Amino acid sequence: MKQYDLMILGPATRDVNIDYTGAEDRSVGGAVTFCTPAAVAAGAKVFAAVKIAPTDTDIIEGFHMDSGDIALLPSEDTTLMRNEYFTADRERRNSSCPAQSGPVTPEEVPDVPCRLYHLAGLLYGDFPDELLEALGKKGMLSADAQGFLRHNEGGKMTFHDWQDKLKYLPYLDFLKTDAAEAEILTGLTDRAAAARQLHAWGAKEILVSHNSEMLAFDGERMYTCPVKARNLSGRTGRGDTTTGAYLAMRLTGAGVEESLRYATACVSLKMETPGVFKGTKADVLAYLEEFYG
Repeated sequence: MKQYDLMILGPATRDVNIDYTGAEDRSVGGAVTFCTPAAVAAGAKVFAAVKIAPTDTDIIEGFHMDSGDIALLPSEDTTLMRNEYFTADRERRNSSCPAQSGPVTPEEVPDVPCRLYHLAGLLYGDFPDELLEALGKKGMLSADAQGFLRHNEGGKMTFHDWQDKLKYLPYLDFLKTDAAEAEILTGLTDRAAAARQLHAWGAKEILVSHNSEMLAFDGERMYTCPVKARNLSGRTGRGDTTTGAYLAMRLTGAGVEESLRYATACVSLKMETPGVFKGTKADVLAYLEEFYG
């Protein structure tokens, strides 16, 4: 049986995106959708477990992966997201959720050997507590904080602190959060201080995304790397692309600093073109050479 470095689990979405000019486009989104190609391009052996309605098989086909490397986890609904952006840089937006997929249960996680499980969540309820407990016993565990902070309340997106964070942060070998989510979790506006606090609470390695830089903390050293995208037409999926690339590099032997530089270059390149990352590792290394020296 094939051995995988990384299993990325979570709901894919049908997205309606409206930019600051009022132009509308429809696409497939979700953390699993953006994480996966970035991780594959970085050289990791990746399995994708995608929570969607069985009628939406075109979403699975859009991953362009061998059928043995991807699984559809059936849900009554596919998550539907509507994002209205108010600025050209897409930093300010209003998101709503007309439909949410069902939770991923421990029983439906594909039984394939892998070293790390990444919970690429979108909304509170995507991953029940028992899933963290079950996967924590099977291998290393990683999570995006968004899936535990962002709540769907009658279609309206609201953020609340993770009530069980002190219990479950110690389960996490990697925790990805953006600057705003880190503040919700810790009450700290300083990203480095928030990363230190999250590590003190038990998460072993912290990745914090921001529009200006990416930050990583392993409990010993704090690393940062500036974002150098020349335009922001592909802003959607920034944090998820960074996460996929970073985890893949870490799992294939790179250190924290090298992984962060690679992941930041990858997402900088990705943000110059809408959609998921479609490049290769060679493309990222060339971008690193040109823009990061």
